[in-house]
Amino acid sequence: MLIAILTDLHANREAVTACLAHAAQKKAGRYAFLGDLVGYGADPGWVIDTVMDYVRQGAWALIGNHDAGLLQGDGQSMNPVARQVVDWTRAHLMPEQSAFISQLPYRIEWEDLLFVHANAWAPEKWEYIDGVMEATRSMHATKAAITFCGHVHMPTLFHMSLTGKTGEFMPTPETSIPLNRQRRWLVIPGSCGQPRDGNPAACYATFNTETRDLTYYRIPYDAEAACKKIIDAGLHPSLGRRLLTGN
Repeated sequence: MLIAILTDLHANREAVTACLAHAAQKKAGRYAFLGDLVGYGADPGWVIDTVMDYVRQGAWALIGNHDAGLLQGDGQSMNPVARQVVDWTRAHLMPEQSAFISQLPYRIEWEDLLFVHANAWAPEKWEYIDGVMEATRSMHATKAAITFCGHVHMPTLFHMSLTGKTGEFMPTPETSIPLNRQRRWLVIPGSCGQPRDGNPAACYATFNTETRDLTYYRIPYDAEAACKKIIDAGLHPSLGRRLLTGN
């Protein structure tokens, strides 16, 4: 089975549409959405409805920190721009959309795979995996052979040997990577809705459960349309402009 992994969708309808269409062309049999369905972008309702539809068809979905922010009132832990978007998003959601967010789990385990938004050691704390040290901590916190994480908006792959030595690998898009069973793996697909590695193309990844092959993808989309929607909605213009640069 081919699993398509999308994370940090951030209410970006154009990017999500492009990634889902590409995954369908690759004949993905299941989808995993690793959280942050909302925040930053101007189409939160559409993105939530789309993920709800996929979940009804058997997809997995997690809660992210921006999703949780909708449920937490004043959002004091966020910066002012992110807090503004949370307040705006909350005002633009239907009750059933908010209810869906409130029921999302922090983690999902399936066979020898773990799906989380932030990390495996404390997924509800939203701490980042910024490098080898945090990746090692996360892999030590689970028995899963492969952990799939969001939260970090740059595609990265970490691997840990049987002796506990952890390495970091920057994946090349559309290059199949065999995840052999002699190592533990931590996969960060990068953000679908707001990439931050200097490349504006949307990110997502696929994993073949039979061959154990992982493939990262960069998908061009109409970032200018997504940018215009953000500005027209009255959200901070920087949130739109960064979609054009990927920074």
